[in-house]
Amino acid sequence: MFTHFPKNFLWGAATAAAQVEGAAHVDGKEDSVWDAFARQPLAVAGGDTPEIAADHYNRMPEDVALMKRLGLQAYRFSTSWARVRPGDRYTNEKGLDFYDRLVDELLRADILPWLTLYHWDLPQALQEQGGWANRETAERFVRYAEDVYGRLGDRVRHWTTFNEPLCSSLIGYVGGEHAPGLNDPAAGLAALHHQHLAHGRTVSRLRELGGDDLQLGITLNLTNAVPFDPADPADLDAARRLDGLWNRMYLDPVLLGSYPEDVLVDIAGHGFADVVQDGDLAEIFQPIDFLGVNHYHDDCFSAHPAPETDPPALVPTPKANRSWFVGSEFVSGPSRGLPRTGMGWEVNPDGLRILLHRLVAQYPNLPALYITENGAAYDDVLVDGRVDDHDRWDYIEAHLAAVGQAMAEGVPVLGYFVWSLLDNFEWAWGYGKRFGIVHVDYDTQVRTPKLSAENYAAVIAEASGT
Repeated sequence: MFTHFPKNFLWGAATAAAQVEGAAHVDGKEDSVWDAFARQPLAVAGGDTPEIAADHYNRMPEDVALMKRLGLQAYRFSTSWARVRPGDRYTNEKGLDFYDRLVDELLRADILPWLTLYHWDLPQALQEQGGWANRETAERFVRYAEDVYGRLGDRVRHWTTFNEPLCSSLIGYVGGEHAPGLNDPAAGLAALHHQHLAHGRTVSRLRELGGDDLQLGITLNLTNAVPFDPADPADLDAARRLDGLWNRMYLDPVLLGSYPEDVLVDIAGHGFADVVQDGDLAEIFQPIDFLGVNHYHDDCFSAHPAPETDPPALVPTPKANRSWFVGSEFVSGPSRGLPRTGMGWEVNPDGLRILLHRLVAQYPNLPALYITENGAAYDDVLVDGRVDDHDRWDYIEAHLAAVGQAMAEGVPVLGYFVWSLLDNFEWAWGYGKRFGIVHVDYDTQVRTPKLSAENYAAVIAEASGT
């Protein structure tokens, strides 16, 4: 089925430091915003914390050996700012040592290291100085990137500046569901811009340090904003607002060097015009080599409150507040008649194909595309040493087929990373949601490849001719 993927198509899996490493206060590491946020009452389901997570920090060689057995060609991981620069006060050599060993282990296994500098673990000490709402944080990020590059740049050629800045800016500073758990639109918009500024400055600095042979990019979580009733002007406007804040406020400055005018009108009164300084957009608009696309589901919105029988979007804590983003209520999945994952997210593989075509159509200088996250959470059951996660595999297989169809229609996708390699700390959902193709017993830390892992390994072998 997948032999039509080119032989040089890159097959991988992804994780994030705060979700898998554990060792949250080991070898000099100090609190990230997620360590601090998880200690707040009601912030994380079940009162879970990332203190141990999947214990990848201590089990890394075992995990790399597992990747090798599955035939992974690339591993997308993140470095932790809070581990590399605790409190952003000094360079922690012990923290860098871990990533040094990880990269060497990957290369020995003939697995490409694909590094992400920021997957949401800002040092808590910087949050106490305003976090991403403070412009100075952008320059501090460049210094952190220099530290990581100084240790790993001789072996790592693929560098992602930010993963899903939507989540660590608007959802963290406005929606309240992610760290630092605020409901402050002005702070969230400032965080959005300062993360873009950090991206642009870091791309420029890494180019200076590593030359043109470095592959530099950013990963964005993108959606299709679907109006519940396409004939209702209010629903159409709700979808436009969602598309603006969810997609275009991240795509446009990075790929076009501007912010979308309609969104600037929407957010007038929140101080954004005072945050953007002369020359900022030129700094942000740096040539990149790839755009990472994270996609799990479409989003269907209405401008009208959902009826009692059709509840709003399921959220893990009372802190979450998404209404600001679209000025409307979320219309949940039964209204579109689509199946749901264990997160309550719609399953619509063709949405990924549509999204990829949209990127090609709207961004003329689009760099190479990689699917850097795609996967699903389901309620897995370990029985006699097996997890037969047919629902997850059906999801992955259907989305791979959608990617293949988009490629056949001319969309230049060069690789796919399944989310996630391991069950892990799923942010505000704690350990109650499992995305991994490898089951993790959180009591014993035993790893058990699921049916989805076995099938993914078979696809890689078939597609690459190994």
